[in-house]
Amino acid sequence: MIKSRKLHIITCLLMMLALILLLLSQRSTEETIKYFPPDSAISFSTINTNLKLLTETGNDQYMIKWTANSSLDKEIYLRQDVSLLYMDGRLKGMKGLWKESAKNIELEEVFEESDSSHFQAISFHHGEIHYPNDEIKSIQQMSNDHLYVIDSPHTALESFKEPHSHMQQEWKETIDNTTSQQLQFAWKEWIDIANIEINNYHLYPLTSIIQLQEQPISGLTQEQTDRIVGQLWEGLYKNYILPIANQSKTNQQIMPLVLIDKNNDHLIVLFKDETNQLETLYQQLSVQN
Repeated sequence: MIKSRKLHIITCLLMMLALILLLLSQRSTEETIKYFPPDSAISFSTINTNLKLLTETGNDQYMIKWTANSSLDKEIYLRQDVSLLYMDGRLKGMKGLWKESAKNIELEEVFEESDSSHFQAISFHHGEIHYPNDEIKSIQQMSNDHLYVIDSPHTALESFKEPHSHMQQEWKETIDNTTSQQLQFAWKEWIDIANIEINNYHLYPLTSIIQLQEQPISGLTQEQTDRIVGQLWEGLYKNYILPIANQSKTNQQIMPLVLIDKNNDHLIVLFKDETNQLETLYQQLSVQN
C-alpha cells in the first residue's frame, strides 16, 4: 500500500516536471528569433512599416497610427515580426508577434502624443522553414518608416516624411539638431564608460542599420552582411527587446548604438536595459562563406 502510494506520487511529480519542461520549451521557442541559413526558395511578397498622423484630439494632443506587416505566398513553420518605435531618439514602444504555421503578420497600434517630434520605426520580419532530416532555413527582411509631426500653437497641425516647404525644412532642422545633440551626448558617455576606441569602428544608430540591407558592410559581401544582421537581431531580441517588452512601460531609453569593427572581427551594441543601466552586447562576426 505504501509502495503503491509512493509510486503514484513519483509518477505525478514526473508528469508535472514533464509538463513544466514542455511549457518552458514552448515559451523558449516563442520568445526567440534564431538565425538559420537563408532559404532562396522563399521570399516575402510584401513587407511594410508605416507611421501616419490620424487626427487632432484636442488639448494639444494628436493620434498616430503605427503599423508593420509582412506576407508570404504560403504558410511556413514559424513567423515572427518585431517593430521598434523611437520618438526624438528615445524608445516609444515595441510590438511583436509570433505565429506557427502562418504566412502573414500584422502589427498595429494607435497612440496619443503631443508636441513637435520625429518618429522613427524599424521592423524585422522573420520566418523559419523546416524541412525533413531536421534541416532548418530562414528568411529575413527589414522595413522602416519615419514621420515628422509639427504641433505648434502658431500653425495648423501637420505631418511630413520629407519637407516640401521652407517652414517644414526649418522644423526638420530644429528637431534633428536637438535630437542629435541629445543622442551624441549619451552615446559619447556610453563609449567612454565602455572604454571603446571609437576610431576602430563604424557607428550605426539602430534605426540606420536598415541601410545594410542594400549596402553591405565594407569588405564583406551582401550574403555575409545579411548573416551578420540576422545574428544581430537575434542578440537584440534576447538581450534588449524581450526584457524591455516584459515591462509595463518603457523608460524612454536612448536609441541603441551599433559599432562594427573596421576589421570585421566583431560588433558591439551599447544600450540601456529595462532598469536604465548601460549594457554592452558583444558579437563575434560570422563572415565565413
